[in-house]
Amino acid sequence: MQTLKHYAIIVLTLILLSCNASPKPIDYGNDGCYFCKMTIVDKVHAAEIVTKKGKVYKFDATECMINFLKEFESSEIKLYLSNNYTEPEALIDATTATFLISENIPSPMGAFLSAFKNDVDAKKTQADKGGHVYTWTELLAHFKD
Repeated sequence: MQTLKHYAIIVLTLILLSCNASPKPIDYGNDGCYFCKMTIVDKVHAAEIVTKKGKVYKFDATECMINFLKEFESSEIKLYLSNNYTEPEALIDATTATFLISENIPSPMGAFLSAFKNDVDAKKTQADKGGHVYTWTELLAHFKD
């Protein structure tokens, strides 16, 4: 009977872990952008979507992720992630990030779009590089136009 309990615990643990909707590390130089098919090499501008079922879509730039949203049911998405400009390779929650569009900071797809973990970092970079600051909602509206 004890063995049966152990097997049941193991099976339940595996089920819970298999439904884990969490980010996956981007393998720079090997992973491809789901939207434009380019190889993801830029460690500052990459992005990722994680669905509620745990499927991960990787992008070479936040603008590719936003363009992908036009073709995907957003109610299925659990996480929108973008790389933090001030901490390369670190994925941050895009819905709470601050974005800067500055022609002095090139991004892989030419939108000059960078994500920042907070407003202070974005405005500090804006003071040095110029451009316009956006919230996630403002950014989506900007790309919709």
